[in-house]
Amino acid sequence: MSQPSRSQTTVDERTARRVAEEARETEWRLPSFGRQLFLGDFRLGLVHPHPRPDDDARRRGEAFLARLTEFCATRIDPALIERESRIPDDVVEGLREMGALGMKIPERYGGLGLSQLYYGRALMVVGSVSPALGALLSAHQSIGVPQPVKMFGTEEQKDRWLPRCAKQISAFLLTEPDVGSDPARLRATAVPDGDDYVLNGVKLWTTNGVVADLVVVMARVPKSDGHKGGISAFIVDMAAPGITVENRNAFMGLRGIENGVTRFHDVRVPKANLIGAEGAGLKIALTTLNTGRLSLPAICAASGKWAAKIAREWSRERVQWGRPVGEHEAVARKVAFIAATAYALEAILDLSGQLADDERNDIRIEAALAKLWSSEMACRIADELVQLRGGRGFETAESLAARGERGVPAEQMLRDLRINRIFEGSTEIMHLLIAREAVDAHLSVAGDIIDPDASAATKARAAAKAGGFYARWLPTLVTGAGQRPNAYAEFGALAKHLRYVERASRKLARSIFYAAGRWQGKLEYKQGFLGRMVDIGAELFAMSAVCVRANADSSGLGPLSGSIVDGASEANVPGASAVLLADAFCRQARVRVEELFDGLWRNTDEMDVKLARAVLAGDFAWVEEGVLDPSIPGPWIAPAEPGPSERPSVHRTIG
Repeated sequence: MSQPSRSQTTVDERTARRVAEEARETEWRLPSFGRQLFLGDFRLGLVHPHPRPDDDARRRGEAFLARLTEFCATRIDPALIERESRIPDDVVEGLREMGALGMKIPERYGGLGLSQLYYGRALMVVGSVSPALGALLSAHQSIGVPQPVKMFGTEEQKDRWLPRCAKQISAFLLTEPDVGSDPARLRATAVPDGDDYVLNGVKLWTTNGVVADLVVVMARVPKSDGHKGGISAFIVDMAAPGITVENRNAFMGLRGIENGVTRFHDVRVPKANLIGAEGAGLKIALTTLNTGRLSLPAICAASGKWAAKIAREWSRERVQWGRPVGEHEAVARKVAFIAATAYALEAILDLSGQLADDERNDIRIEAALAKLWSSEMACRIADELVQLRGGRGFETAESLAARGERGVPAEQMLRDLRINRIFEGSTEIMHLLIAREAVDAHLSVAGDIIDPDASAATKARAAAKAGGFYARWLPTLVTGAGQRPNAYAEFGALAKHLRYVERASRKLARSIFYAAGRWQGKLEYKQGFLGRMVDIGAELFAMSAVCVRANADSSGLGPLSGSIVDGASEANVPGASAVLLADAFCRQARVRVEELFDGLWRNTDEMDVKLARAVLAGDFAWVEEGVLDPSIPGPWIAPAEPGPSERPSVHRTIG
């Protein structure tokens, strides 16, 4: 069976965009708070009152959290994982025994059937002890075999695979050495052969791949008689002949993560293992990620809560110039930022999780915003915590403990969190993905106007359609509830922030309309503008989540009110203090939003692009003179030609 050469997988920009566009979910069957936010339509009723889990979900979730918390506190040594760069097998076995590998798998298939809300809470507990362990559990359940099979598998596939997933580890394989967020260039192939597909290719950065029992592999099926072809999703048993895990990768953080390079050579995969139809692989992957992305906000929220604890205790203990450092304004600002943002991270996680559980809203934008905003803000928190701790923030936990001080792993948190801005869609890709969804309403009515392939008649019809849409839509952006002094009065001191969100939402929509008219088809290349536009929407979403959460917490109606969480009793429910924290967060967020609005039109984007092109052309190579490059020699991208492996496999099975 012949394999495509590198030149055969080279695609032009238009083809790459077409492949990505075809994988999008184009219909909006359910309402979306995030989508309407970008359209200047602040529909608070979609997220308020704060949704709460039902009694059964609460009972099962709380019971599991209690067992998990005890296990993590008594059975896991995070310093050992960091020191040996490996999660002990007995830890994984213990989690397997308590059902942690099947948290999101329905009970009928041997799982725990936890809600998304409590799954997120469980990842917070595990992630607070070891983010590497949190990555293992989330890579298995959020994007590994269970989720796509549960969403797109046949009844036969569910009966066969989900019971195994409740006990075994899985992984998701899409990325290749020369293919990241551009799936049109995917090189792995699955060639039909009788009752099987024959799989060939190399996959990079396969989280859990080193220890996985089952994997979901994205591969291209060639188009032929009887085969539609296209990128497709396959369940592959890692015990199948022809699979080699060629390397266990090491990183600056998440040192216990089992991430590898996986080679498939003439691996036979039964047709029954195809998930969905041929060519549906990317759509399955993107749909799975709609909720799968919420695992990262869970890890970020856990880090934020822990950072708030350390910032409070350290800033009260450390004395400089006659006062605790936390009383000095320079440090106090950092403490305030960490505490307020930690509350916001938790608010976004719980709201997004409960919205996913309710299944009444389309949460593709909310989940993406949650991932984007949480990963960026958690990194800021980690950086500020290291700065707040001074030299001790740069020192490792084991070094601190060796000389008699509390071993606070602040530098480790900074290293561990950094990957979240890259995992499951880098910040830059998330900006473009969310921006595409945010301007969907505009493209649906005016897309043909800027389509270079559209005929004159088609463009004329599109112009007439767009004229009608904008004639109805633009007047709604002139005035709204945000200009009424008594609007959202039930939120008390937080009402002013919701009025701001409503006004800013309309301002954002007007800005998008103006940009679309100014740049038309070139808007997609204005990535600086699109990024700031999305960041504004993310901040407005965060403010909304915080206000709704604080309102619920202050009235005793929060999503976890009445529960015992992390050992805290009902006496420690936030109450009125939540409003003070939310008020502080919203004030901080408003400053960021105003800076972003200013940056939409006042920036150096065009000059930066021009300069970057000159840099790439070598015009400024003289800037690099006078230093030595400590890099280990080798190609920028390792060759990954199909064929048998020449290396021993490092794959291992736990249990």
